[in-house]
Amino acid sequence: MEMEAAANGMPVRACGESAKADDGTVALRDVSSLKKEAAGDAAQSAPMPHNDAAPHENFAAARDMRPPLLVVSGPTASGKTGLAVALAERLGGEVICADSMQVYRDMPVGTAAPTPRERRGVPHHLFEFLSPGERFSVARYAELAGQAARGVASRGRLPILCGGTGLYIAALTGDIAYSGEIPENPELRAVLREEAKSKGNLHIWQQLREADPALAEGLHPNNLGRVIRALEVCRASGVPMSEWQRRARQGTSPFQSCVLVLTYRDRELLYRRIDARADDMLARGLADEARRLAASGIGATAAQAIGHKELAASGIGATAAQAIGHKELAAYLRGEQSLAQAADALKRSTRRYAKRQLTWLRGVEGAHWLEADTLGSPEAVLEAALAVAQEWMAAVRQGK
Repeated sequence: MEMEAAANGMPVRACGESAKADDGTVALRDVSSLKKEAAGDAAQSAPMPHNDAAPHENFAAARDMRPPLLVVSGPTASGKTGLAVALAERLGGEVICADSMQVYRDMPVGTAAPTPRERRGVPHHLFEFLSPGERFSVARYAELAGQAARGVASRGRLPILCGGTGLYIAALTGDIAYSGEIPENPELRAVLREEAKSKGNLHIWQQLREADPALAEGLHPNNLGRVIRALEVCRASGVPMSEWQRRARQGTSPFQSCVLVLTYRDRELLYRRIDARADDMLARGLADEARRLAASGIGATAAQAIGHKELAASGIGATAAQAIGHKELAAYLRGEQSLAQAADALKRSTRRYAKRQLTWLRGVEGAHWLEADTLGSPEAVLEAALAVAQEWMAAVRQGK
């Protein structure tokens, strides 16, 4: 997985003081270490030197303060993993998953979970630790990821949250409470699921759009589990989920966070990376992985995390189909179209997903946007990200 970053000719600012151009990107070009010009395709990631320095004693000494949390996010195929690992090497950090697919094991092709080689010896937490049959909620994620982040900080190291699942990131950086206050309603949930089977996911999503348009805007109709949960919350409490989230954000986050968002100024470059990743996943056996998981059977939570039901029609099993996350393979698996046609459909769907991720990320206050194609090389990307992270870390140590 590659790395990326952004620049547009203005000085670097600390998190919360980010200078923004008219298009909202954070300016990073004045970093002195960025003098190397682009030499080659930024899609190629060079290994970065490992930092053997001692852990951050300043973080360990301040255990009574809110722990620091560096977030590396961005659209799919943007290079989050490579940058997060490189930052961990240079800053003495450990990486924590913020991807709703990569928490599941036995699905390495479909989830694009980092391989041992890509992890480069950096400790990783909450990756591939759940069976696809296990139920997993955002509330449970927030509990486990919070524990992992506090544990990393207590050892004097920097927790680095890496992924593109907005709800997971918000659960740690925005102090959004997802558990406890609102009881579950299994009967209503069952009714809505039956309704989805008979009338389709879009019908259920349209109900959410009427009840909670702000939340519906950020959820795909095929993310059925979370659409149903949002309707359940609204009907049980009389208060939309988006309002519960707004109230929760008024509290204090348990972490001092800095968010880096990786993207490309030229959207076509991002799309080419998405296309290349889709081709690679298919070449590495995505369809075979789908069939294998269907034979073993997986649970509803994995299916909900990904949110695609359409593979069920292929006959390989409803939950397995959803867990793979690539509905466009359905016709291919049924023998109705070629693999090339399925690949094209997969690429289009993944591009739409990347657009939704970018829409959510634009709402993250104080985020630092880094454009890989503007900086031009993985080394420049890393140095730009380091400049932001180190200034933020210095402010954390000083108690600012």
